[in-house]
Amino acid sequence: MTRKIAIFDTTLRDGEQSPGASMNTEEKLVIAQQLLRLHVDVIEAGFPVSSPGDFRSVQEIGRLAGDDAVVVGLTRAVERDIDRAAEALSTARRPRIHTGLGVSPQHLAEKLRIGEDECVERAVHCVRYAKRYVQDVEFYAEDAGRADQAFLERVIQAVVRAGATVVNIPDTTGYQLPDDFGRRIRGLADNVCGIEDVTISVHTHNDLGMATALALAGVKNGARQVECTINGLGERAGNTALEEVVMALRMHGEELDGHTDVVTTELTRASRLVSRITGMQVQANKAIVGANAFAHSSGIHQDGVLKARDTYEIIDPADVGAAGSEIVLSARSGRAALRHRLGELGHSFDDQDFDEVYQRFLEIADQKKEVFDEDLESMVQERDRETRAVYVLDALQVSCGDPLVPTATATVTDETGATRVTCATGTGPVDAAYRAIDQVVTVHGDLQEFSVKSVTRGIDAIGEVTVRVQADDGTPFTGRGADNDIVVSSAKAYVNAINRMILTARSRQEA
Repeated sequence: MTRKIAIFDTTLRDGEQSPGASMNTEEKLVIAQQLLRLHVDVIEAGFPVSSPGDFRSVQEIGRLAGDDAVVVGLTRAVERDIDRAAEALSTARRPRIHTGLGVSPQHLAEKLRIGEDECVERAVHCVRYAKRYVQDVEFYAEDAGRADQAFLERVIQAVVRAGATVVNIPDTTGYQLPDDFGRRIRGLADNVCGIEDVTISVHTHNDLGMATALALAGVKNGARQVECTINGLGERAGNTALEEVVMALRMHGEELDGHTDVVTTELTRASRLVSRITGMQVQANKAIVGANAFAHSSGIHQDGVLKARDTYEIIDPADVGAAGSEIVLSARSGRAALRHRLGELGHSFDDQDFDEVYQRFLEIADQKKEVFDEDLESMVQERDRETRAVYVLDALQVSCGDPLVPTATATVTDETGATRVTCATGTGPVDAAYRAIDQVVTVHGDLQEFSVKSVTRGIDAIGEVTVRVQADDGTPFTGRGADNDIVVSSAKAYVNAINRMILTARSRQEA
């Protein structure tokens, strides 16, 4: 059986320190509810001395969590901070005070302006002072990633003897390489007396893009708690992303000798909730929870995934609460992906017809970044309209503007295969196009209604035009056309209405 790795979530404290990501108490409570659904082990609810809002947040989350999670209040190594945290945590059934100070040469010399001996004294004092209020005290050795290893071990030894139950080893600046950080944790595990009775925690930052790798190196070398945030929120480049650590442990639990109790099917929901509340958008290619995490655009990848999901996916999307694998249709997509998606939409074609459909798809895909289901439906409907057509609009060129005279040149093929090219002017581009078409067709319709709508999203969306024309006997006929160019859509719709008019007349004569 692998070791249980505790997940310490600090979205509500360190995550909130992302510029622009501040949350009020009510918003924090909503996120805390989701953290409890995730079954995280520890919730760092805030820094009580920093503001009345943070104090109240810690109080309310303490009430909310009950026995389901440890609730933590952060402090500096200052008695007033600890007093305030203890007061806020009085509502929690499982309270923890998280206190500490910097231990690197940079922090000692520039920030705290104290020597090593005074640092050790302060560390011991803050732990002992916090123990007056709670049994569970976590000590953080800020900027441990840049500390002298021998001094770091000295500080941790002192706070373990003072009664710390958890020792937090942060790489506060995201400076270390994973192997070096792993050796740092191993050194503490091997050299600090009594460390086996204390939980080693790691808190890593993403300044060099290695936060998750650093955290896992810590776990591999003895850490039993990882401090992280939803979506990797946090100061500067952020913290270790909870979803990445949890799924890495799920995939490599044996190698890392660790597992978590997190309900992974709640990860996507948690990600979207935090993004919505904080206003911090998740990058599309973010691991595990990004919009593209299970999306496949390359034709080669699509073909592989359709044959067997695990050819290109190591995680089942359902395991993290995602909707499923997504085949993104674009100019890079292959025939297999298009045939598969059309089949899901209820359309099937023999090989010859499919070749025509695929060529039309490529034309659309060259004009759009992504081809959506609505585009495909419109494409199939347009093809069906052209298959039964008396006239087909092959090409349309329009020039218009102020002070230009709107002019349209139309190329139309009839059912005999004869092609004509005509030109006309009008009051606008659509009027000019219709006048050019009228020079070819044998019947004419009086335009009664005209409407246009976007079939899909985006500025490059296909526009679908619906027209209603009236025959000489007063019978109305509806026509539809779709294209990225609205004027072309309008012309196609008009030709479609004319075709319906002619085919209806023929069927009446045959009857």
